[in-house]
Amino acid sequence: MAVADTLQSRARARPRLVTAVVSVVGYALVFGAFGGVLPLPEFSRDVVILLGDAIAVVNSIALLAIIAGVYFIKNNQVKKHRAAMLTAFTLIMVFLALYILKVGGGFEKEIVAEGAVWTAYIVMLAVHILLSAVSVPVVVHAVVLGLTHSPAELRETIHARVGRIAVSAWGLSLFLGLVTYVMLNHIYGWVPR
Repeated sequence: MAVADTLQSRARARPRLVTAVVSVVGYALVFGAFGGVLPLPEFSRDVVILLGDAIAVVNSIALLAIIAGVYFIKNNQVKKHRAAMLTAFTLIMVFLALYILKVGGGFEKEIVAEGAVWTAYIVMLAVHILLSAVSVPVVVHAVVLGLTHSPAELRETIHARVGRIAVSAWGLSLFLGLVTYVMLNHIYGWVPR
């Protein structure tokens, strides 16, 4: 318990540093997977497809947890808000593990669509990727503040402001990711790239 208390007090004293370190580790893992630097196993096409489906399920539940968290805090149910947001954050960690395995272990898909549909898909995918990258430090900072301060203390921090930005960026990113997943896998189809 003394180690946990020490870590919490250090994180409380330097939440921006903790945010930066956790964010850099997350980015490094993703870039390592894309760059082939991480020693990841190769999977069959069926396993890669299954990982993509699992990611969609995890992200759907994470989005529902975020929506629930917003509902709870608007109704002053702080403990339920905290539980919902920590659930969403945990699910995003699960997503990260699945995503790294998927990217490192298989092939990429290209949507079978043309014209306005293809353009809309690419724009939504680009916004999804941009928001997911930008939201990492904001989400991490909100979580660090939430875990290191009591509800009363949080009122004296930027947690609420950061949380609103995090929820907006993170929620929209998850939503657009799900829309592009459905378009790619269930409406228009795909070919290997």
